[in-house]
Amino acid sequence: MSTGKVVLGLLAGIATGAVLGILFAPEKGSVTRKKIAKKGEDYVDDLKEKFDDFKDGISEKFEKVKEDVSEFAHHYKNAAEKEAKSEKAYKTT
Repeated sequence: MSTGKVVLGLLAGIATGAVLGILFAPEKGSVTRKKIAKKGEDYVDDLKEKFDDFKDGISEKFEKVKEDVSEFAHHYKNAAEKEAKSEKAYKTT
């Protein structure tokens, strides 16, 4: 699932929850507003945590790709150098 869809779904959920909370609240408006604000903070904290996890996962994958590319380049550089030396030795004989 794309990050954009997750964020959109989360925002839609927050808005829906806020509207339903106001419509069906048996308490005073100030209490309801505090509850909605607290829920909003909880959702924001959850979103931040999920974003951090996503970012960490991407960073780990990026580092792995960098390592793989470096190993690949090193291997083929050595192979090319070996081949060049072999070709040079062949030409001198």
